[in-house]
Amino acid sequence: MFDARLRRRFGGGLEALARAVDRPWITPDGLTLTGLVVGLGSAGLAAAQWWWWSLAAWLLSRVLDGVDGPLARRRGRTGSAAGGFLDITSDFVVYGATVIGVAVGVTPASASPGDWLPFAAVLLAYYVNGAAFLAFSSLAERTGKRIEDGRSLSFLGGLTEGAETIVVHAAWLILPQYAADIALVWAALVSLSAVHRIVTGYRVLREPGQPERPGKPEDPGAPGSRRGPEGVPPV
Repeated sequence: MFDARLRRRFGGGLEALARAVDRPWITPDGLTLTGLVVGLGSAGLAAAQWWWWSLAAWLLSRVLDGVDGPLARRRGRTGSAAGGFLDITSDFVVYGATVIGVAVGVTPASASPGDWLPFAAVLLAYYVNGAAFLAFSSLAERTGKRIEDGRSLSFLGGLTEGAETIVVHAAWLILPQYAADIALVWAALVSLSAVHRIVTGYRVLREPGQPERPGKPEDPGAPGSRRGPEGVPPV
């Protein structure tokens, strides 16, 4: 929801970081994979209840995810299908792993199955939302309704996007005692976003006409968007 404004505000900083790390031995794909490893480390640290270290690793992984796009553009690789595929896949792995890591960290060994439900609800919402926007991206490409905004994949905007995801996952790590409550609210918001994307995507694909123009793009570090503007998967 706030991704476009945040991209305009912080895009210059990410470009500056890309210039700073622009060395022959540093590649956009290398940054993506490094962000993946750091993100998985954040999940492991959360499971071990090393909350502040987990938070630092989580934020670092998102910075790396935001810098790979500007670096790719500096190398003239905007629109790389392989890079976009690697980026979105890595993002979803990190998202899911972080949810599980937090769930393990805050749930006692003697917990009942119900104690896991808030985090299971988040994973289900991620699954439905991801299916909706990835299906739209594929079908929009095939039917000539691609959203031309410079990204590798076509994404419909939503209530919950990359910026909100970064904030919520960070909130779990800052306030682990409230993680389950935050997860319930977050699952509801992501579900609403999924419904919005399903309805909007169906309408766009059903109607003939010119390709849809971009509306509200998703976040810094978006899946499939790193060969265009930075962003993370709009969850």
